[in-house]
Amino acid sequence: MADRAPQPKVDRVLADALPHSGVYAVGGSVRDAVFAELGGPEPQGPDLDYLVTGVPLGELVAKLAKLGRAEVVGASFGVIKFTHDGMTADVALPRRERAVGPRHQDFEIESAPDIPLEEDLARRDFRMNMMARDVRSGKLIDPFGGRADLAARRLDVLREEAFEEDPLRILRGAQFAARFELTPTPRTLEGMREAAQRVSSVAPERIADELSKLLTLAAKPSIGFEVLREAGALAQCLPEVLEGWAVEQNEFHAFTVYYHSLRTCDEAPRDLVLRLAALLHDVGKPRTKEGPHFYGHEKIGAEMARALLERLRFSGEVVDRVTRLVARHMYTTVDAVSDAGIRRFIRRIGPENLADLFSVRHADIRATGMAPRDDEQNRRFEARVAAALDAGHALRIADLQIDGEDVIALMKSLGLVSGEFRGDERVGEALRFSLEKVLDEPRSNTRDTLLDFAKRWLLEHRGP
Repeated sequence: MADRAPQPKVDRVLADALPHSGVYAVGGSVRDAVFAELGGPEPQGPDLDYLVTGVPLGELVAKLAKLGRAEVVGASFGVIKFTHDGMTADVALPRRERAVGPRHQDFEIESAPDIPLEEDLARRDFRMNMMARDVRSGKLIDPFGGRADLAARRLDVLREEAFEEDPLRILRGAQFAARFELTPTPRTLEGMREAAQRVSSVAPERIADELSKLLTLAAKPSIGFEVLREAGALAQCLPEVLEGWAVEQNEFHAFTVYYHSLRTCDEAPRDLVLRLAALLHDVGKPRTKEGPHFYGHEKIGAEMARALLERLRFSGEVVDRVTRLVARHMYTTVDAVSDAGIRRFIRRIGPENLADLFSVRHADIRATGMAPRDDEQNRRFEARVAAALDAGHALRIADLQIDGEDVIALMKSLGLVSGEFRGDERVGEALRFSLEKVLDEPRSNTRDTLLDFAKRWLLEHRGP
């Protein structure tokens, strides 16, 4: 390849260590370099995968172990994790494989140093990933037309059966289509449709991994979701999103719930939590539709989002953050909200969650397809929130000038509890009552005033 990017240092190390073997870069690094040469996006990071021919696995491990760490991570696959001078690469022997069962993982795999390079390349998912680069000469090896596919911005397979053999490739295809803005060929889409029902056999974690790549690596994830819908696979992995397909909205929206959700996702920053929240923010609308209204859709949507994300086994942190954003995205920004109301909004949402919630709101507004009707109102509201934060007023119990120990001491002095008392729910309730008073009047956050508030509450709630 002319004018290609500088070769990684690992290229030279492997070539010098294996002078009598074939050494080839394969996978994403080759595809990305070719695509960049054709005017596509620059590679997003090192993706170091190599194929070595002509040397048995044991001998290969021994040679690499002299130069760095060489750990066999897939003996049956002939894969070595090789680390040298701070860089880690996957080094493998050529493989051939065939499906032997209905599940995603039901494959019979053979690795051997004498399997032809072209046979290993042919087993890969899409033709654009069936290229290799000779690390010594730099020559591109492209037996199946991967470069031509990238030049034509198309996504193609050698065989339609590729998706039956591994239905995860349907999600990978959607991710690639969106990430590189490629158009699947009719043959590719037909193969996806034939295998769509088999997506249910893919491990949830693998589905979540491909969806995460789609959401964070693509400028417009909607391209990928549309591929999944057209292939019949969206109903298998995200049926809740598809529920909004033909659900019309009110006069402030130009699109159905489904297309509005996709556009909101496109408009959100490339962050997994924000894009998931944008995609799912209205997921509860189809189940709450009453004429032009969707009363309580944020509550139902939060429940649906949690169930969906837990089903796909996203991390607990991702599940909690996305669910919180979906549940709270319908906040009001009218100018009539009082200053105390602003402070209560901050307390309810949490200062650490405000930027995320505002990002989802902005994406939601841009995705209506209509002229923004409350953009200025939102900006004024956010300015008031920023001013309230800058003021440094108490917004949480931890910001109060008294704490639980002070309340316990007060309860003892009032004769409400014995000297051995260590606290119960009344302590927290008294502090919450005091905070509510401070949210109304920030200047009341003084020790004496707070103790008066706590005393008032305690005397009105003497019971245990």
